Amino acid sequence: MNTTTESSSLYDNLEQMDIPSLLKNINKEDQKVAFAVAEQLNEIATLVEQIVPRMDKGGRLFYIGAGTSGRLGILDASECPPTYGVPFDWVVGLIAGGDPAIRKAVENAEDDPEQAWKDIQEFGFNPNDTVIGIAASGTTPYVIGGVKSAREAGLLTACITCNLHSPLATAVAYPIQVVVGPEFVTGSTRMKAGTAQKLVLNMISTTTMIKLGRVKGNKMVDMQLSNQKLVKRGTKMIMETTGLEEEKAKDMLLQYGSVRAAVEAYYNKQ
Repeated sequence: MNTTTESSSLYDNLEQMDIPSLLKNINKEDQKVAFAVAEQLNEIATLVEQIVPRMDKGGRLFYIGAGTSGRLGILDASECPPTYGVPFDWVVGLIAGGDPAIRKAVENAEDDPEQAWKDIQEFGFNPNDTVIGIAASGTTPYVIGGVKSAREAGLLTACITCNLHSPLATAVAYPIQVVVGPEFVTGSTRMKAGTAQKLVLNMISTTTMIKLGRVKGNKMVDMQLSNQKLVKRGTKMIMETTGLEEEKAKDMLLQYGSVRAAVEAYYNKQ
């Protein structure tokens, strides 16, 4: 059975399919992703159990990748500060080719096995850091070189890949191998593989932030108030928690800067 990310698509003559058939078959393939992720829940849990105490001691979480994988890491990392109110360097996404590669492919950038470690070191060295390499194929030199150097330096290393027994998986202490099989368009790993990586990244960062105390109940009490929608959401959270009227709840939110601080101030005054 062909199960690698480079295996030929299960579907032939895509250009001859009508639009409803194309959509139906893409969706059929997408439905396989969550089941593949579920098979790795124990591995994901084991990794997060290692990450949390390290970050609690001041460690950072680095994602390194190229192309789609790198962009997904940057996406997850960039959403942590506004969602959880954490410093921008708690979770860091690095992509082969640097920031220009976020929008436009940088030729040959992923082929340098030394560059990822150089990119990580620009943030300084912390023995409690964690480095997670993201590569659908598990063969990207930028990623493999980065995790190897990180591991040699004593850091916690892990990976998210979609092929079994890849060079990347063997290079890290905690491999997460989500086997989603052939892509609908042969080799287009921005599809099922990318979806799988996004799901795993969501799990890692969300669970880590919850265990670090960045969620109370089920609410983002430390979220940044960067737009009116979030101010309204924060106001509603305070109203639900304290019983305050909307105007007073909003005033406290804007005065104290976060739901957590406003609620604590309210109860400290009681």
